[in-house]
Amino acid sequence: MAGRHVYAGKPILGIAGGIGSGKSTVARFLGELGCFVVDSDELARQAHGRPEVVQTVQGWWGKDVILPDGRLDRKAVARRVFRDQKDRQKFEALLHPLVNQARDEAMARAAAQNPKIPAFVWDSPLLFETGLNTRCDVVIFVETPLEQRLARVRESRGWDAAELARRENLQWPLDKKREISDYVLVNTADADYARSQVEEVLSRTLARMTSEQ
Repeated sequence: MAGRHVYAGKPILGIAGGIGSGKSTVARFLGELGCFVVDSDELARQAHGRPEVVQTVQGWWGKDVILPDGRLDRKAVARRVFRDQKDRQKFEALLHPLVNQARDEAMARAAAQNPKIPAFVWDSPLLFETGLNTRCDVVIFVETPLEQRLARVRESRGWDAAELARRENLQWPLDKKREISDYVLVNTADADYARSQVEEVLSRTLARMTSEQ
């Protein structure tokens, strides 16, 4: 197991996997089982809209990354940070502390409002890269065939195989993520099979928690 990093007496489950592997689907299944899901992508989108972020980014890169209504042009920012390592590191250093703060605040609210939450779930595309895995009690790796992942990102994001490979090359190798995860969950077109695996992982995690108390 990743270690004992419970929050409010509840385990934290981190979700990892390749781009387009269906991590959010796994998170949704866990949410349906009563877990509180923290979506890092959504928190990042919210952080993009903060005035201090817009002002800082405009100071770095000018009006080319600002939309006519004054919001950040997320596509323009993405093109820049995914092609320049220094720009990406600078932008992540700005954004990640805000996302981390928002995550902690969301969990505190959830714990106060519903003490019966069985677990917290972190759906984060950079779970390992940002070191969040070290704060998880369990890490689930979502295994999905490359062909299926490519079909998903082609449909949802308009990426081709080269773009998917380029983006993934900026992250930890999938083999490394898989090796140090606690569970490997196979996500194919069979949603019921994926859901049954999610139920099993959550059941085993909660059972272990009970046995260690």
